[in-house]
Amino acid sequence: MPRLALVLMLCLAACAESDSGPPAGLGDMQDWRFASGKPPTHAEYAAVVAACQDGAVKSSKAGALDACLADLGLKRVP
Repeated sequence: MPRLALVLMLCLAACAESDSGPPAGLGDMQDWRFASGKPPTHAEYAAVVAACQDGAVKSSKAGALDACLADLGLKRVP
């Protein structure tokens, strides 16, 4: 029984480590603006990126993060 508990604890620790990284795409959040011109907060940008990565939004280009962000109202600033 103690071995089973140890294995379960290690599995939970491994799962927790894989979720601790920042969402992909957070590095270039300064390049994006809402239609109003206001830059998104870290939480807003993370939520939009997560929605795109989870497949909540079906964009015309399958798998393109930029297209998905544009579909959700963010515009890239030159």
